[in-house]
Amino acid sequence: MPVLRLFVALIALLLTLTNTAAVAQKPGPYPQRPVRLLVPYAPGGATDITARLLATKLNELWGVGVVVDNRSGASGNIALEVAARATPDGYTLLVGNVSTNAINETTFGKTLSIKPSRDLTGVTNLIELPHVYAVSPGVVASSLKELVDHVRRTGAKLNYGSAGVGTYPHLDVARFLRIAHIEMTHVPYKSGGAGMITGILGNEVQLIMVNLASSIPHIRAGRIKALATTWPTRRAELPDVPTMAESGFPGIGTNAWNGLFAPAGISRVLLGQIHATVVKSMETPEMKATFGKQLMSVIVNKSPADYQTFVEKEVRKWSRVIIDNDIKVE
Repeated sequence: MPVLRLFVALIALLLTLTNTAAVAQKPGPYPQRPVRLLVPYAPGGATDITARLLATKLNELWGVGVVVDNRSGASGNIALEVAARATPDGYTLLVGNVSTNAINETTFGKTLSIKPSRDLTGVTNLIELPHVYAVSPGVVASSLKELVDHVRRTGAKLNYGSAGVGTYPHLDVARFLRIAHIEMTHVPYKSGGAGMITGILGNEVQLIMVNLASSIPHIRAGRIKALATTWPTRRAELPDVPTMAESGFPGIGTNAWNGLFAPAGISRVLLGQIHATVVKSMETPEMKATFGKQLMSVIVNKSPADYQTFVEKEVRKWSRVIIDNDIKVE
């Protein structure tokens, strides 16, 4: 009998220790300390604006401090690598975009020490930014079809500007030219979108694909001429400008996206928790209105898995564009 009692006591002790260990291992409420939002560029651009607006809202909800950490350099790859190597505990997140998290995987495949689609996981998309195909006023064309016809008929030697070799404004126009069966000379600008605007205003380049927010003042003033928007429907800001599909080029035209990413090892439970909070934050009328003033549209995903599938599809799409056009980043 004493042996039986001892056995029962040992079992009870083991159960107590097991339950205590389980409680000790159970993660506490998140977050309990400041969260870092990495941004792969210097302050001021669309990705930085997105991160700062999100940080402000999350700080209100979490009350722990959400800090924007700008890690610019190497075409965004510095921030990518910092994020991928961070402890996957939800305290380091990355606000990335189509360039860093879709295009760079191929253009910098030989130099990146990580693979973004493998070493980072998507939380949700945040915003999309409409773009326009625009030409200098001296170009004798009022539509993309007229532009293509003009180049074919006259053999005009035109230049197109981009934010750099391998950037989405470069790749998108390269796709357009390939489908249209015409040629233009590529002029990359190290100063990004600002350089593209300066270039077309000075007639160094005659065609650009540029975001609507930075170009619309010049379009309205007649300093550049919008031929088509990349948005699925006509924009209220430019109701007379057709979409790319209406112009005869469906599937061409990038709406740059910004999204939130976490290190790949993060737990599914925590990832879902962050997703739910971020989506709730982004979909408030206040946030939609604030982003709308920047000509950014809030577009989120129903789940992290849904967003990760989208990102992986984007990686494959842009990889094909880079290979088909033999684009190499030195």
